Amino acid sequence: MKLLVTGVEGYIGCLLAPLLQSRGHEVVGLDTGFYRDGWLFSDRGLVPGFPRFVNRDIREVTAEDLRGVDAVVHLAELSNDPLGENNPELTFQINHQASLRLAELAKAAGARRFVYTSSCSVYGVAQGDAPMTEASPVNPQTAYARCKTLVERDVSTMASAGFSPTFLRNATAYGASPRMRFDIVLNNLAGIAATTGRIVMTSDGSPWRPLVHVLDICKAIACVLDAPTDAIHGEIFNVGHDVDNYQVRDIAKIVAGVYPGCELSFGPSGGDNRSYRVNFDKIHRQLPGFACDWTAQKGAEQLRDVFARIGLDRELFDARPFTRLKQLKYLSATGQIDERFFWRY
Repeated sequence: MKLLVTGVEGYIGCLLAPLLQSRGHEVVGLDTGFYRDGWLFSDRGLVPGFPRFVNRDIREVTAEDLRGVDAVVHLAELSNDPLGENNPELTFQINHQASLRLAELAKAAGARRFVYTSSCSVYGVAQGDAPMTEASPVNPQTAYARCKTLVERDVSTMASAGFSPTFLRNATAYGASPRMRFDIVLNNLAGIAATTGRIVMTSDGSPWRPLVHVLDICKAIACVLDAPTDAIHGEIFNVGHDVDNYQVRDIAKIVAGVYPGCELSFGPSGGDNRSYRVNFDKIHRQLPGFACDWTAQKGAEQLRDVFARIGLDRELFDARPFTRLKQLKYLSATGQIDERFFWRY
């Protein structure tokens, strides 16, 4: 298929595009370039090539950009809760309204599939101890998560005989990517351990979080694109596997364990009430070819090896391009983007 992948320069996108190309798809990438400064390492085995590229904000996508496209993989949004809360109204405009418009353009252009990367953060605060399934009520706590639920709701109504949207509720991502992110929990803890030799938790780490490796997210997307229509039409899939449901304190223990001598301490009960476990049976049962290849332990070891190879130090770990909110605040403070996050020049 000819694919349009939005957010192709991001943490997931820079790994996804080469994978899709290797599976025989023609890939056109689209990205606005907010995080172009952030390239942590190079690895030909991980990123063998890069697709044809359109430098465009998703709010400015045109019908011409969708001409001849068979499927859209939509990654490009303001990603994570802190960035979304920075300006909730703008988050709504970009993450909800622009995503909906992109789906409308894709359908009008004749695209047969629309793969939307949603998030398990839509579950927010779970009621009871049972792991959340795709049929569980959503309970979003942030602008980022609320927009995910709105896109799922509105794009699902567009499903038709010739247009199949699929919604992938990814667990919290982790793992090495050249366009690295250090503002997600396992990656952040691994960077702290690598650069300081100690992890000092400011909370007791009691909330539950599901995790999934970034390459397993890419694999899920590739499997959706290859699956028969009746397996993915209008479907929601939680992306991950049951063994990677952890309390945050256990994630910290896994990371500390791959760094001999790393000190680990915990604080009092924190103010973050988001806590949920997730059931991943459906994607393993219903999506042909999908199975997770990674565990948190294996991912922590991968990060340790990558950080050692590139000599990760505190300055690089703290660099703004690897934390979404830092980078957007920098671009705004230096006048490179305006108050609506459009490039000025």
